[in-house]
Amino acid sequence: MSERRTAICPGTFDPVHLGHLDIFERAAALFDRVIILVAGVSGKEPLLPLARRAELARAAAAHLENVEVDTFEGLLVDYARDIGAAAIVKGLRSIDDFQHEQQMAMMNRRLLPGTDTILLVTSPQVQYISSSLIREIWALGGDVRGFVPQPVARALEDMRHQSQQI
Repeated sequence: MSERRTAICPGTFDPVHLGHLDIFERAAALFDRVIILVAGVSGKEPLLPLARRAELARAAAAHLENVEVDTFEGLLVDYARDIGAAAIVKGLRSIDDFQHEQQMAMMNRRLLPGTDTILLVTSPQVQYISSSLIREIWALGGDVRGFVPQPVARALEDMRHQSQQI
């Protein structure tokens, strides 16, 4: 029974932020087991390597007992099939997110009937946060501590200090 109560929260999480954490926490309350699935990035250079993104997602969600972190490259439905996931959970911030996620949900449903996509609207206090904005603010020397979990803020500050020493 517990395998049917497994949900996947997929994303690149570059970096993981408070909006992601909002979705992780809410998914953890709805499902027996939640896997934060950190995806490899194809076609663009991520700020953080895959293993580091997974490590930071793990640290951000450490307080959630039924949440674990894994990485993947390839089709999400293949991973979902392999673990017997009941659902794919995604967060929505805007109508643009909805249109994209609706299309992905329909495609995933066609490729893997029986696995539903659950779209959760991000809580208003973190709805405006995006990884791309965080990367931009960080790259321009801004303070991102109010947008990311503490372990991520420390990692980004460490990166900044290391790049300044070069």
